[in-house]
Amino acid sequence: MKIFLSGYMGSGKSVISQKLSTKLAYPLIDIDEQISLIEEMTIPEIFKFKGELYFRRMETRILEDVLEDPNDLIVALGGGTPCYGTNLDLIKNFPESKMVYLKASVEFLVKRLFKEKSQRPMISHLETEDDLEDFVRKHLFERGYYYNQANLVVNVENRTPNEIANEIADKLK
Repeated sequence: MKIFLSGYMGSGKSVISQKLSTKLAYPLIDIDEQISLIEEMTIPEIFKFKGELYFRRMETRILEDVLEDPNDLIVALGGGTPCYGTNLDLIKNFPESKMVYLKASVEFLVKRLFKEKSQRPMISHLETEDDLEDFVRKHLFERGYYYNQANLVVNVENRTPNEIANEIADKLK
């Protein structure tokens, strides 16, 4: 089985995927980390020097590689991965794959993201929390169609990564 964790930036995909990987003893692939390793750049550097479209194409290439891997895997998708091109269809049409949407409110995401916006190329230019809230609200509306096609939707607010990983593991058994 391949378990794909999806959700907006700041929803906890990276941390929760690590906990789930340990709990299920499945190897973990974090798509953003893989892109950084291959490109030998941080995600903000890739966006700055090569552009978002290049980054999105890299996401698709790594997703295709993941799907060819014969092993059970936990995969932390980038926030936009299921929303680009045919990526969602690739995930949904792959036998024994499950997509989990780590759902969080706009307010929760803004509070979490504002502190770390300089590390996130999509939002680093936003000056105020109000600007960030407008951006997140618009993005969540646009991406909701993709995220809500997940096999499992898990609310992440006011919960520890271990609690969330336990719920995912229990519900996917």
